[in-house]
Amino acid sequence: MVKLTIVGRVSDGLPLAQGLRYQNDEENENFLCYKQQAEFILKEISRGALSPSKMTIHIDHYHCFNYLVENGHCFITLCDSSYPRKLAFHYLQDLQKEFEKFDIGLMEKITKPYSFVRFDGIIGNIRKQYIDTRTQANLSKLNANRGQDLDIIAKHMSEIIQKGPKSGHCFEMDSYHPHCSCCCYSIMGQLNPYRELQLRVHKIAETLGFTTTKYDTTICHGACL
Repeated sequence: MVKLTIVGRVSDGLPLAQGLRYQNDEENENFLCYKQQAEFILKEISRGALSPSKMTIHIDHYHCFNYLVENGHCFITLCDSSYPRKLAFHYLQDLQKEFEKFDIGLMEKITKPYSFVRFDGIIGNIRKQYIDTRTQANLSKLNANRGQDLDIIAKHMSEIIQKGPKSGHCFEMDSYHPHCSCCCYSIMGQLNPYRELQLRVHKIAETLGFTTTKYDTTICHGACL
């Protein structure tokens, strides 16, 4: 299903609006982690590191991000990996169409992250239409041009982080979320290879001024990137 959604400005990477939280209690522990990654993707698009106007970014076995860039704004959503990608991009296109109805000049004057709260409710209303993939409307979207594959690039989050800006020295993290799927862990003294990548995402987010959640450097029980 469609979960986290963020709408941002490409020129400076500022997140303007976000959808409401629809996670269960366990997923709420991961929310800030996924949100941090979505903000990182937005910043990478802003600095030109991600040039495609559409992309799917896999982050673990269970979730992926899909994004759409149109007219200077980016629409990002986190979905279950099993959710039809075709529907995910229909969802993003619907968001983009609704967003275009607002005064773009007013959007450019926004300076505070997530301050376009008026659009948050619209995100929630459109999302409701995509919860059930078996509705007649959604089945029609899935069956339209069925023989044509989506011409959308897919990458793994680790590829994007490795090509991202260098974050400098690693740093200590002082707490942990035991179910965070984007965290890393250590087993019998062997450091998981994605630990450095997660630290880099966290450091970049802090450098860019976003609020982040810190994680324990020793162990985080859960799937990694």
